[in-house]
Amino acid sequence: MNKKLLLIAILMLSVTFGFSQTKEELQAQKAEKQAEANKFQGEANAIQKQIDALPGWRIGAFGTIGGSLSNFNDWYSQGTPNNSSGNIGISFNAFANKIEDKYFWRNSLTTNFAWVKLDDKDDPTDSDSFESTTDVFNISSLYGYKLSEKIAISALGEYRTTVLDNFNDPGYLDLGIGATWTPLENLIVVVHPLNYNFVFADDSTIFESSLGAKIVADYTRQIGAISFKTNLSAFQSYESSDLSNFTWTNSFSYKLWKMIGVGFDFGLRSNKQEALDYSVNTLGNATETFDSVDNKIQSYYTVGLSYAF
Repeated sequence: MNKKLLLIAILMLSVTFGFSQTKEELQAQKAEKQAEANKFQGEANAIQKQIDALPGWRIGAFGTIGGSLSNFNDWYSQGTPNNSSGNIGISFNAFANKIEDKYFWRNSLTTNFAWVKLDDKDDPTDSDSFESTTDVFNISSLYGYKLSEKIAISALGEYRTTVLDNFNDPGYLDLGIGATWTPLENLIVVVHPLNYNFVFADDSTIFESSLGAKIVADYTRQIGAISFKTNLSAFQSYESSDLSNFTWTNSFSYKLWKMIGVGFDFGLRSNKQEALDYSVNTLGNATETFDSVDNKIQSYYTVGLSYAF
C-alpha cells in the first residue's frame, strides 16, 4: 500500500513538473516571438514614416454614427405614455493633402448632422418625423508656397454653412492671403491678415460681409487604432467685433474591431450675427440689437459607433 502511494505521489510530481516546464518553455517562446514582433513593427513604422515624408497625396477619412430608437405603449408613469422617439447622428471627416518639396495643397471636409423625433401617438397634431438638430458643413482649401520647411506664403478658401435647414442662409465664405506655419508634421497654423469674410443671408440688415484677419489651426493625426482631428477657424473683423466669429470642431475615433470603433465629436461656436438673427427672426424680439443680444456659446456633441475608411 505504501509503495502504491509512493508511486502515485512520484507520478503526480512528475506530471506537475512536466506541466511547469512546458509552461515556462511556452512563456519563453512567447517572449522571444514578441521581441521579434516588436522589432519588425518598429522597422515597419520607420518605413511608413519614410513613405509619409515622400512627396505626393495623403488621403484619409473617418466618421461617427450614433443613434437610438424607442417605442412606448401605455407606459403610464411618464407624461406621454404612448410615443415613439429616436435620434440619429452622423459625422464625417475627410482630407486630401498634396505635399511637395516646394508647395502644398491641403483640402478638408468636416460635417456633422443629427436628427431627433418625439411622436406623441395621442396627439394627432404633433410631428411624427425626424427633425434636424445638428447641422454643420465646412470645406476648406489651403495652398502654400514654401519659403522654408516650416513657413509658407499661402492662400485660403473656406466655406461654412448648414445643409439640412436654411442652406446658405447664412453661409460664410472666407478668401484671404498670408502665411502658414507648420511646426509639426500634422499641425498647421494659418495667419491671414488680409481676408474678406463674405456672408450670404436673406436678412441683410443683420448679416454683413467685412474685411478682417483669419486664423486657422488644424491638427489631424492617426496613431494606431486612434484617429482624431481638431480644427479652430476664427475671423476677426476690422470693422466691428459684432461681425467676428469662431468655430472649434473636434473628432475622435478609436478602432475596436476591423473598421468599426467608437467615436466622439463635439464643437463650439461664437457668432453674434447668428445670435441676433435667432432672437429677432425666430423668437420675435424685434427690438433686440447687437448691444443687447445674449451671444451664448453654441455647442454640440455626438457619441456613437465609428467607421474608419
